[in-house]
Amino acid sequence: MSLLIVLFAALMIPLAMARFKITAVPTAIAEIIVGIIIGRTGFQFVETTNNLSFLSSLGVIILIFLSGMEIDFSLFKSKSSEEKGTQPLPMAILSFVVILGTSVLLAFVVKFLGIFDNLMLSTILFSTIALGVVIAALKEKELLSKPYGQTLLLIAVLGEIIPLLALSAYAALNGGQSEQIWLILVIFLVAILLLWRFRGIYDFFAKVDKSTTQLDIRLAFFIVFTLVTVAETVGAENILGAFLAGIVMKLLQPSESTQEKLTSVGYGFFIPVFFIITGAKLELRSLLIQPEAWLMILLLFVCFMVAKAGLFFTMQKAFNRTSALAGACISATTITLVLPTLEVAAHLDQITEVQVGEFTLAAVLCCILAPIFFNKFYQSTEEEEQLTKVTFFGTNVLTIPVAQQLAKGWYDIQMVTDDREHYETFRSAMDHVLFLENREEQTLLDKQIFDADVLVLGYRDDAINYEMAQLAAKYEVPRVIVRLESHDLTDTKYEQLQAKGAELFNTFDVNISLLREMIDSPSTLKMLTDTESGLYEVSVNNRRYTGIPIKSLPFIEAITISRIYRNNEFIAPRGNTVIELGDHLIFTGNKETVKELRHVLSLTN
Repeated sequence: MSLLIVLFAALMIPLAMARFKITAVPTAIAEIIVGIIIGRTGFQFVETTNNLSFLSSLGVIILIFLSGMEIDFSLFKSKSSEEKGTQPLPMAILSFVVILGTSVLLAFVVKFLGIFDNLMLSTILFSTIALGVVIAALKEKELLSKPYGQTLLLIAVLGEIIPLLALSAYAALNGGQSEQIWLILVIFLVAILLLWRFRGIYDFFAKVDKSTTQLDIRLAFFIVFTLVTVAETVGAENILGAFLAGIVMKLLQPSESTQEKLTSVGYGFFIPVFFIITGAKLELRSLLIQPEAWLMILLLFVCFMVAKAGLFFTMQKAFNRTSALAGACISATTITLVLPTLEVAAHLDQITEVQVGEFTLAAVLCCILAPIFFNKFYQSTEEEEQLTKVTFFGTNVLTIPVAQQLAKGWYDIQMVTDDREHYETFRSAMDHVLFLENREEQTLLDKQIFDADVLVLGYRDDAINYEMAQLAAKYEVPRVIVRLESHDLTDTKYEQLQAKGAELFNTFDVNISLLREMIDSPSTLKMLTDTESGLYEVSVNNRRYTGIPIKSLPFIEAITISRIYRNNEFIAPRGNTVIELGDHLIFTGNKETVKELRHVLSLTN
């Protein structure tokens, strides 16, 4: 009966939050509060049976596993930023060092005040950051691709990794296994082995997988429980194994659909059970009737917030004051790792039940107020619209008219030629026509020819276009469009360039296709040439709009999506078709609506 009540509560909580438009409180906090109401503190509808305890344990394992999968390791590559020279990695490291130092200081303060005398455990609790909550807040504000968002994300990553490693060492030292602490290294060795063994397995999985096997999910759970088992065997905490499993899975580069399925399994069943049971197990009646308990909760809440206050001063060096203050506030969310830490400490008899309740309520209070403060203080800055940079190599009667039309829209156009006669003829037709003395590789690099989103190779000479396409592939230009007029069936240039991802065309085939469409579908030409509306394509790069059905997209009523191009295949969409990252939407609509929709969906987030 208790399990049924918990599952019913897990179902009704998001429905009630949607019905009453409760958006300021994270769902996890609402689940803990409901758990308190229906558990030992409240109406006592739920008893923590063995089955519920088992499901709750699985919930925390999967929660930490998904936290590991949320880490973007590309952020650890130090790189320059356009915004005030900001480098997210050094700033994140400095910020977390400040957090750690402040947490140590606060640990001494709470011990001096007689609130809690375990210095190491206090430091771990105060320094933790809820990575999932931070990601959700940054995603909502579309900040993940910006230096500000990347800096906060890295700080949150460190605020989960470092305290988790410290917790594992703390558990080993206080669990009577201090002499075997070096065995924790075994977990990392097994993680490396699993990563090496399964790195190339996804290509094979794609060939043999089917809906009744779901091999990607089976592999994920195999990795999770392998590392959890190894962790428990060597005397470490199972959540360390779960976290490393998430990192291994992330480095295996699972598809968007695999990540979506794992998230669905976790947040659809196991994780809500963990949060509800956490609240249900708390016995707060005797605690909350004591005035000094409220004072303790308030003091711990202040400690959680003050521990992250140093971010204001470190981030203020690169961002404005309100953004720095907002960053310090959102980093004060701590619930994800605080609850597992409290469970470990209680298991080791290092903390009392009353103290568990005080820390939990203080962390809940942080997770309620911190996102509110973040939304209040953060002020978005106006940015220039990011235009797609298109470079045309070759100026002639084919490329110039196309460039002129594109320059009126969403594109930053540059024309390049090494033909002096063509340069003199066409340079007055476009604002940005560059003349090259030669086509040597170093010259092309010096002039940043390959620094483009789209490179169009439009010379009449196939040999020149082929040579340039090879260099473009070498320097990883995202899109290369190549003109090849040859119809020699023995020529292998087509196959070679297609294998490298180049998009090929010739004017003869284009004219044939257009004439056929005019005869077969007269409206096609009108859609392509209509000045008010037309046929458009946009790539979905904004994760805020992935994992949702087409019918939930903004402006969906003003456009008609005819096809989705995904993984080199066209999909006929329906209202419930779920959008995935990298999808290309092909649609018709009004140009003004299309411009706004393109900006929203193509924004990297």
